[in-house]
Amino acid sequence: MAGGEEYQDTSLPLPPGVEESLCQCGGITGLIEQLPADAVLERESSVHRALGDPLRLKILTMLSVQPLCVCVVKAVLGIADSKLSYHLGVLKKANLIAGEAQGNWIIYRLTAEGEAWAQQIVDDNGS
Repeated sequence: MAGGEEYQDTSLPLPPGVEESLCQCGGITGLIEQLPADAVLERESSVHRALGDPLRLKILTMLSVQPLCVCVVKAVLGIADSKLSYHLGVLKKANLIAGEAQGNWIIYRLTAEGEAWAQQIVDDNGS
């Protein structure tokens, strides 16, 4: 490498284009500095895991129509309480939905992030 750039592992031969662009971004250190924080990547990973199940995607699209209580979601999906509770928990943990107690019921609604993902699902369905 020319000019004593940041990249220092000379035991690893790099293709010329990669070596040149790595030098331009500040070497390994510069590349690392451009990466999102681990917390951001963990958050994105959590959201994508939550979106990785068809039942959870169906819940998101149902909630895009209107906020719903668990009994309506259960009636539409036809699944056991424990399974529904698990899926709602995954979506809550990913901050895609929120639940608000109203008397004896918990009403679930989309968060702003959940609305964005649900809209993308609806848009994809139309194409």
